[in-house]
Amino acid sequence: MIERNAVWFLFFLIGLGLLSDSVSAQTQQQSVVTLSWEDLIPKGERHPDPPVRATPIDHDNDTPPQLKIGGVRHDLDGKIVKIPGFVIPLEGDDKTVTEFLLVPFLGACIHVPPPPPNQIIYVKFEHGAPIRQLWDIVYVVGQLKTETMNLDLGETGYVLYGQDLDDYESDNRG
Repeated sequence: MIERNAVWFLFFLIGLGLLSDSVSAQTQQQSVVTLSWEDLIPKGERHPDPPVRATPIDHDNDTPPQLKIGGVRHDLDGKIVKIPGFVIPLEGDDKTVTEFLLVPFLGACIHVPPPPPNQIIYVKFEHGAPIRQLWDIVYVVGQLKTETMNLDLGETGYVLYGQDLDDYESDNRG
């Protein structure tokens, strides 16, 4: 009974604005879903081995075409998520990036066949995110949408409306 009263009192204080923003930030932080790249693939489509390409890769010509296999997780649509990845900048300037692709491995979409659409996230930061070392992995937090984007570098299965970009290492120090 005491715990329930404490919870109601906490909500009462939040409603009155008497608690600091840190409590509100902690509440928001709890609603963020941390994802791995495998989490973006519907469970029934997850395979222990990657699909085999029907034709061999020709390394002397342009980037091989993207395999457009796999679906997206519609149950993640609209969720606030946190996912690690590598940045491929699309729009921005020398200080900030406003649009980029987030991919699971360094060099995806550039030197190798692009990953399938459910393994590429198109990220938009309305006011821009600071440029980081582009070869370092970062965490991106934002609202995930199951929207398709068709770009020269490949098709994406998700769009993420970015709220925060953080170094991967700073979140994993023990």
